[in-house]
Amino acid sequence: MARHIGILTSGGDTPGLNATIRGISKAAMGTHGMTVIGFRDGFKGLMQNRYIPLDRAAVSGILTLGGTILGTSREKPHKMNVGGKRLDMTDAILENIEAHHLDALICLGGGGTQKNALHLHQQGAPVITLPKTIDKDVWGTDTTFGFDTALGIATEAIDRLHSTAHSHHRIIVVELMGHNAGWLALGAGLAGGADVVLVPEIPYDVEAIAATIKRRRAAGSMFSIVAVSEGAVSADDHAAMTAAKARVDASKDDERKQAKQHHAALKAGQGNSTARLSRRLEELTGLETRVTILGHVQRGGTPSAQDRLLATHLGTASTDMIAKGIRGVMVAMVNGEATPVPLEDVAGKRATVPLDHPWIKTARSLGVGLGD
Repeated sequence: MARHIGILTSGGDTPGLNATIRGISKAAMGTHGMTVIGFRDGFKGLMQNRYIPLDRAAVSGILTLGGTILGTSREKPHKMNVGGKRLDMTDAILENIEAHHLDALICLGGGGTQKNALHLHQQGAPVITLPKTIDKDVWGTDTTFGFDTALGIATEAIDRLHSTAHSHHRIIVVELMGHNAGWLALGAGLAGGADVVLVPEIPYDVEAIAATIKRRRAAGSMFSIVAVSEGAVSADDHAAMTAAKARVDASKDDERKQAKQHHAALKAGQGNSTARLSRRLEELTGLETRVTILGHVQRGGTPSAQDRLLATHLGTASTDMIAKGIRGVMVAMVNGEATPVPLEDVAGKRATVPLDHPWIKTARSLGVGLGD
């Protein structure tokens, strides 16, 4: 029977992490008689053996707190920054898991964490994961804790921007998080009544966006809200990046470094895409345009009731699975039930917005511009 479990949080901070830690710890102690420890700052703290006991006092009062009481980092077990060098610290991590007699290590994280956990699982570590990210892009689960809170924050921001856009007859371009998946921008755009929503899954044509705004103006609306994922790109940029990626894949060893540098430079240029989009829309429409970047505010603050429920449910379910001897899985939410999904099926995949998703169909039915 499992008696000792460890918890770590990895990747970006997300509302609901503390609720998950609480759910795991209370269920592990109260229902299964397990002892629980938490490792500081993700896989880095596990490698350095920095930990705290997660007893009842440690998890009391953390349900409503944002962030993570354990701290987090983006360090990878097999490529960790040690003394300025990138080293494989897998063996040190496995030794610490063994030293603490851990029957299970629960890793809370997004797509990168799933890959890191799979690596440890393949090396014999008793790993289980839970899906967290505000982007909702972890494959194999219907949703992730953190998304609902971020969606509410982003929607409220768009709500507030309506009044200033209307008062000054402006275009407001609001950039939301979402490097590779458009769930947050699409959901908040629909809920907040944005007039244009741009997502990574649909490369945009700035002329088409301008045409949408001009139609609104012709109908008497002298302002527009454009909600854009930070990973959204124009059709031209998308074509250039696709060609650069193909060049990397096809290049020989002596050419690969240069090809990779070119591809990386194009990706880095995405950071200016929202500003370029704003300037171009002002030129094409004649309307004053302003940019608002929400940034990390979307990750902060008290988790929503939905995220607290999801985090608590998945957290307690993970202890039940551990008690049954289940390892090497992500505890996913599938059709309303906590379901074990093999890490081999999850790692390396991304849940993007399908082009036939109901939210996309809803946006088109409302006349929301998607940039295509």
